Amino acid sequence: MLLGAMMVMGILMTKAMPSVVTEIQRDQEEELIFRGESIRNAIKRFKAITGQYPPKLEDLLRVRPPIIRQLYKDPMTHEGDWDLITQVQPGASGDKTGLPIVGVRSHSQKDSLKVYRGKTLYSDWVFSASDDLFGIGGGMGMSQGLVGGTPGSPANNQFSDKGSGGGSAGGKSY
Repeated sequence: MLLGAMMVMGILMTKAMPSVVTEIQRDQEEELIFRGESIRNAIKRFKAITGQYPPKLEDLLRVRPPIIRQLYKDPMTHEGDWDLITQVQPGASGDKTGLPIVGVRSHSQKDSLKVYRGKTLYSDWVFSASDDLFGIGGGMGMSQGLVGGTPGSPANNQFSDKGSGGGSAGGKSY
């Protein structure tokens, strides 16, 4: 009887596992959006205060009054390091040291459950304080990857669940 009960419990736990993994991924995506937007806003405030973009993310902590509580790590990677988006392209070596940082994005190449600003890869979720990066928009407009449509239409939502059809039925729309 005990063995039968344990097998039933095992089967039920196996059924519940995919939903637990999905919930964890959704939580990580929410955290990625929060952290990325926090860094983006801090970079915007840094630029407004100093007149230039920071050469290092650590410079965001040195501004008084404080503009960010801490330097958040990328929740989608084990290392937690962000891919820095700079105002100018790095040289042939790819070294971004000392270049003005205008935003961040995740190093993760995984598909997301959510669609953020028309993008479904975490590495495509750009959190930029500048509207023009190498001619590619980093702000909140059409050049950021939003599909055309009327304001408020599902195509113009910055954020939606893939399974919700992108409309208000899915709940959140930033």
